[in-house]
Amino acid sequence: MSDPYQQNPYGQPQQPQNNPYAQQPGQPGQPGQPAYGYPQQTPPPVAPGPYAADPNAPYGYDAYGRPYSDKSKVVAGVLSLFLGGFGIGRFYTGHTGLALGQLFTCGGCGIWSLIDGIMLLTQDGATDAQGRVLRS
Repeated sequence: MSDPYQQNPYGQPQQPQNNPYAQQPGQPGQPGQPAYGYPQQTPPPVAPGPYAADPNAPYGYDAYGRPYSDKSKVVAGVLSLFLGGFGIGRFYTGHTGLALGQLFTCGGCGIWSLIDGIMLLTQDGATDAQGRVLRS
């Protein structure tokens, strides 16, 4: 008869074969088996993504979750560069206060309209009057 606590080749004692508390193959706790006390869970329902039709954002959302405007920043920038003395770029985006300021000062003698046009073309977060991000 063999000793139930004989050493294996790695120097660790083996468990006796008649141990009622030893895990049997296929029981929880084995690799690939569910753990004790945790029921199998189904994933939560997925909310509609940016591809879903949203009346508040018909052109979708940017990476930060802000809705896109129906206005283009390229059009606003070019209008501001060439017709900035009349405030046309800001009338286009809906900023009537800024547009009237540019109109009455002739675009700040051209300096204000030039800087405004460059800012509209290069700024990532340029918005329209409703706070929506201008599309590229």
